[in-house]
Amino acid sequence: MAPEEFDRAPPGEEINPGPETRPRQAATIILLRGGEEKLELLLVKRNPEARFMGGVWVFPGGAVDATEGEGDASHRAAAIRELEEEAGVRLAADAPLVKFSRWITPAEVKIRFDTHFFLAELPDRQEPVIDGSEIVDVGWFSPAAALHAHREGRILLVFPTIKHLEQLEAFPSARAVIDHARGRDVQPVQPRVIVTGEVARVLLPGEPGYEQAAQRPKRP
Repeated sequence: MAPEEFDRAPPGEEINPGPETRPRQAATIILLRGGEEKLELLLVKRNPEARFMGGVWVFPGGAVDATEGEGDASHRAAAIRELEEEAGVRLAADAPLVKFSRWITPAEVKIRFDTHFFLAELPDRQEPVIDGSEIVDVGWFSPAAALHAHREGRILLVFPTIKHLEQLEAFPSARAVIDHARGRDVQPVQPRVIVTGEVARVLLPGEPGYEQAAQRPKRP
């Protein structure tokens, strides 16, 4: 697959002309439903008035609070808290979250996060409820349907969400995703952004040009 190209910086990926920003620790839950029959996942729409990624559809998540400690436990606590705050879905503190991925915002971008993505199944007798402030809409999508809606311009997605949906599209059910992810070794992924004239290219590890971009001198 060819690298993603943009004629302007996508929401949340504005290029940083100054010193490299240290990424904040963050956590996200990919909430699933469908059991062994199908795969649907929850996306929430950020308030269009928000200064950061306004109007974008994302998985529920956010930054880790200082009170939530450090390490894996802090990411799990933040993911559970953010899911309840943004979508009204309550998971137990010891809910069996399954780590799926870890993405670090490119060094070339202004606002950066080191985000840990977890899988969880929708608890019985619960449904998402928007907070009406930070989140203004919610929707259950199959990965393919979400990508199709984005291509048609009906919802706006950002690069990390698109790439996760492309991975999830290969699985036939929610249970199949969780079984695949359980126990695997999750390694961090940090894309790189290369700007040539008016075009920005986002490269993933392993794609042509990624290693050369990573070796370029960092901004002072």
